Amino acid sequence: PPGDTAGCTFCHTSPEERCSTCHQRHQFNPAVARKSEQCKTCHWGKDHRDWEAYDISIHGTVYQVNKWDPTQFDMSKKLADADYVGPTCQYCHMRGGHHNVQRLSTVYTSMGMSNADRGAPLWKEKRDTWVSVCDDCHSPRFARENLQAMDEACKDAGLKYTETFKVAENLMLDGMGEPMPKDLAPDWSGQHIWSLKIGAYHEGDKYGGKKGESGEFRMSNCSDIERVCFESVGYWMTYIFKGMAHGSWNDATYCDGSFGMDGWLVKAKAASEQARRFTALEKKAGINWVPAEFWRKGDYLDQLSGMKIVKEFPGKTIFDLCPEPGRLDTH
Repeated sequence: PPGDTAGCTFCHTSPEERCSTCHQRHQFNPAVARKSEQCKTCHWGKDHRDWEAYDISIHGTVYQVNKWDPTQFDMSKKLADADYVGPTCQYCHMRGGHHNVQRLSTVYTSMGMSNADRGAPLWKEKRDTWVSVCDDCHSPRFARENLQAMDEACKDAGLKYTETFKVAENLMLDGMGEPMPKDLAPDWSGQHIWSLKIGAYHEGDKYGGKKGESGEFRMSNCSDIERVCFESVGYWMTYIFKGMAHGSWNDATYCDGSFGMDGWLVKAKAASEQARRFTALEKKAGINWVPAEFWRKGDYLDQLSGMKIVKEFPGKTIFDLCPEPGRLDTH
C-alpha cells in the first residue's frame, strides 16, 4: 500500500536515474558527490546494509576521523586523481569516476551467493576487478584472502538459510503451516501461492500456482515461520554479506549476522515443533481449527493488485491479464 511503500519508491523510482540524486539539485558540486554520505540516503537499512557496514569498518572509521582534513581527503580532485588516506564509497565503486556502479561492485543476487567462488568462470572478471581495486592500497594476496573469507561466510550462511527454508517447506507440505496459503488473502498475482515458492520450488505445483510461477516474499499476511525465513535471508544474511564485503566483522557475526541466522533457524524449528504438537493434540481431541477471518482479508492489502484481480476479474490471475508482468508499470 502507498503508505507502506513511500520509503521504497523514494529510492527505487526516478532517483535511480537522476543526476541530482547524488549531485544535489541547485548545487551540482562534484566535490559533494564524492563524499560517502551522499550514498547514505538510499544505501542503508536491514535489507541493504551498505552504509552501516562501511561506516563501522576500519575504512569508514578512517574516513570519519579524517574527512574534514583536505590533506587527507581532497574532495576537489577528480576520482581519477584521488589520493585519499582511506577509501570512500565512490573511490571503490566508481573507480576513476566511472558512473556504472555495478561495474566495480559485487554481484548482489542471492545475498552474495551468486558471487561466491565455486570455480565457475562466470564471475571471474568481477572478482579480479575487486582485487584490482583493493590492491591500490593492499597486496593482491590480502585482497584475495578477504574475498575468500567472504565466500566462506556466504556459503556458511547459505547452509543455514537452506535448512531454515526446509523446515518451513516440510511443515507446509504436511498441511501444518498456520495459516496455509489457501487461507490467506491472495498474493500480488491473484493466487494462493506459497510465499517461499522461489528458485528451486518453481517447478512444484504442490506449492501453488503453475509451473515456473513464483511466490511472493511476504512480510505481512503470512505464517510466522514464513516471515522468519524471509528475515533470515533478507536481513541476517545481508548483514553477513555486506559486513564481509566492507570489512565490518561485527555485522557478520554478533550484530545479528551469523548469530541472527542461528537464532532464526532455532526459531523456525521451534515454531515447526509447536505446530506439529498442536496438530496432533487437535486431531486427538477432534478439533478442526479454522483460521481467523483477518487472514483472508489480509492486513492493509485491499489496495494491492491481487485483491483487485479477485474482485474485478474472477477466475483470472495477473498472468492471464498481463503476459509480461514486468511491464505492469506501463500496462
